[in-house]
Amino acid sequence: MTRHSQALRAKTGLLLPQLMATTRRLWNSPRLNELYPEYLCMLHSSIRSTVPLMERAVARCRELADDDPVAQALVPYFTRHIREEQGHDEWLRQDLAAIGCDPDEPLRRLPTASVANLVGAQYYWIQHYHPACLLGHIAVLEGNPPSTELVPELMRRTGFPRTGFRTLERHAALDIKHRDELMRTLDEAPLTPELVTAIGLSALHSIDAANNALATVLDAHPAMTTANA
Repeated sequence: MTRHSQALRAKTGLLLPQLMATTRRLWNSPRLNELYPEYLCMLHSSIRSTVPLMERAVARCRELADDDPVAQALVPYFTRHIREEQGHDEWLRQDLAAIGCDPDEPLRRLPTASVANLVGAQYYWIQHYHPACLLGHIAVLEGNPPSTELVPELMRRTGFPRTGFRTLERHAALDIKHRDELMRTLDEAPLTPELVTAIGLSALHSIDAANNALATVLDAHPAMTTANA
């Protein structure tokens, strides 16, 4: 019998190559010095929603818990993961400061429509369908950790210090643990076929929206300058 985690990996495997290709375009861009601060700002606008999304999911799970064994089962997972994700948006501001950019820039900017699409769909599904949908979103964001070789290569290409890649370097280690924990949760929760489908839809949407958000970075006309620019 196919486990829920295996089924989700099979679904996301259909679209992940496109997202990976866009990511490689960013890392290989001759404009990487200019685009990396834009990437950090985009990532901040997404990552700062992580904890609020899970807090909304916990609240909705508790509203449903009396009659919903899946909602009951997900409360401990989301509650634990909230603690693990706190402060990650601050890491990105520290990365910006380390490469000579204004760490408050992400707080001033209007988030792009692509990030609003990436994040906003999750609020809708949590509130108006089921908070289990958020598992698909998390599976995309944490299911493909950056390689340990990436940061040294980006340092070589940009000349930026290692402290400017704090978020990438930490997530290369953390996301392996988080991915495995999520996959166990998927396999252990008493998911219905309808929820399995919904989680898959959420994941596919997140891949497509994340790809669009990255493409927006590639098309950006940088508004920031760095000390190394």
